[in-house]
Amino acid sequence: MVTAAPHAQRISAVRRFNRFYTQKLGVLQPAWLDSPFSLTEARVLYEIRQRAGATATDIARDLDLDAGYLSRILRRFHRSGLIRRQLSAADRRQSFLSMTARGAKALAPLDKRAQAQVGALLARLSEAEQEHLVASMRAIETMVAGKPAASEIILRDPRPGDLGWVVARHAELYAREYGWAENFEGVCAQIVADFASKYDPRYDRGWIAEMDGGNVGSVFLVKDSERVARLRLLLVEPAARGRGLGTRLTEACIRFARERGYQSVTLWTHSVLTAARHVYERAGFRLRSSEAKRNFGQDVVSEHWDLAL
Repeated sequence: MVTAAPHAQRISAVRRFNRFYTQKLGVLQPAWLDSPFSLTEARVLYEIRQRAGATATDIARDLDLDAGYLSRILRRFHRSGLIRRQLSAADRRQSFLSMTARGAKALAPLDKRAQAQVGALLARLSEAEQEHLVASMRAIETMVAGKPAASEIILRDPRPGDLGWVVARHAELYAREYGWAENFEGVCAQIVADFASKYDPRYDRGWIAEMDGGNVGSVFLVKDSERVARLRLLLVEPAARGRGLGTRLTEACIRFARERGYQSVTLWTHSVLTAARHVYERAGFRLRSSEAKRNFGQDVVSEHWDLAL
């Protein structure tokens, strides 16, 4: 049994730590790190930048914000040109949020100041003390939450080495899950090689999904013609499935295609890829044609899907 005195002391200790932590990081300051934004506003901007295709519902849930309060923040950001809204093709009640160039410019100084602040705090500690501090933070997060916190998935541009990873993981996963072999890896390698050699940032874009420092997904949007873009190499690792990542990657392609003035998006897939087909159908793609054939060492049904923008 916990006696009253020790319990009260523990409550006091937690409250003391809260006061220390909020004062140390300047959480109570009206302007976060001498910026035009409060801490909450800066967090919202950060989440929009980190998550390509986040919705207001996602952000309100993950930051535990009142929906009305968040809506006022988003309206102000939109009026100031810091963010843009794009209606979801699957659910017209939802808008996907993304950061504009102006928003990225406004957030950049905050990133630098936050990095410098935390870096200065850690610099006073030895390597062992830093490891102990970070481990303690993880322990607090896990125990207070009651369960391990869900890992955040971010979408980012490809980095050196990512294109090779895309080819390797397609070959490995499709061989294991569908028995595809023979020329499949070569097809993926050719698609990636074409992307790298013909890349034009005005018309082409690639995304890598990252979780806990590791790659868990990919997709590419490339120019097929002046009016048509092609979605290629959508992949979601097993560890990241069930979290809507396929939809986020697909919606990122659709938004980019609209921004670049394409009139439609096309893609090539196979009937056995039921999860991907479901994502495409929800996003508004429609099956244009299909053909039974022998490919990748298997009997498959090849499909072509189109989305009018």
